[in-house]
Amino acid sequence: MLPHLPGTASGKKLDVSGAITITASLMLAVYAIVNGHEAGWHSPRTIAILAAAILLLAAFLVIESRVKSPLMPLPLFRLRNVATANVAAVLWAAAMFAWFFISALYLQLVLGYDAMQVGLSFLPANVIMAAFSLGLSARIVMKFGWRRPLALGLLCAGAGLALFARAPLDGSFIYDVLPGMTLLGIGAGIAFNPLLLGAMSDVSPGDSGLASGVVNTAFMMGGSLGLAVLASLAAGQTDSALAQGTAETAALNAGYRLAFAIGAVCAAAAGITGGAFMRTRVANGEMPRFPA
Repeated sequence: MLPHLPGTASGKKLDVSGAITITASLMLAVYAIVNGHEAGWHSPRTIAILAAAILLLAAFLVIESRVKSPLMPLPLFRLRNVATANVAAVLWAAAMFAWFFISALYLQLVLGYDAMQVGLSFLPANVIMAAFSLGLSARIVMKFGWRRPLALGLLCAGAGLALFARAPLDGSFIYDVLPGMTLLGIGAGIAFNPLLLGAMSDVSPGDSGLASGVVNTAFMMGGSLGLAVLASLAAGQTDSALAQGTAETAALNAGYRLAFAIGAVCAAAAGITGGAFMRTRVANGEMPRFPA
């Protein structure tokens, strides 16, 4: 059904070296963070792996500044909305990825839900996000622009995580799970489209796919690293509570609550960043062009 049109990357080479270095850097960083608590943060192995990750990241930046067709063009980050959207994406993803993972553990290991109950528990948030993706988010952006919905959505998601940060040992779904799930669904449903639209607003239409791709990449990078960091902090808090004689379930819950609290701070920081630095209108009504 699609018309046959020529591609836009004719004559360009894939940035293989950039893809390899950034992928290896993230893999090593996540591995070091996930295993740092067990191996020891000051152990030679952890330090060596983190150092290798940093060196590969530096190599990636050097490659991107010199290669003809970079995977992630660095001049793109000179644009205010693109840079703001990427920072907000990293912070938000760190909170959301950790929430999906750790809330499932909370439901299963603390509240005693089975796998089917855990899956069904996520249904309200997903239904709400789906409803916004089917048109509600677009109507909100058309009426209010993208800066205010982005900030409101991320702050709403932060409030949902803050509710999870008080999750009790004997919590019930209606009073202790559903409210946080609902706020997270509303917040994510409102915020995702403004995040992408804000990033694409600072580039020419021909570069909108590039800007969107960079934001999505930042989102996945932030999610991977954020999940690794928050899961490690939760494990550390749990081990500390166990060492003090706390029961296993209560110790697990203490770790999860810490991760939820830090996730709430990350989501709130993303909302504040978007609200403070994202601009809805550009100077003189003209669309800035991506710097070559």
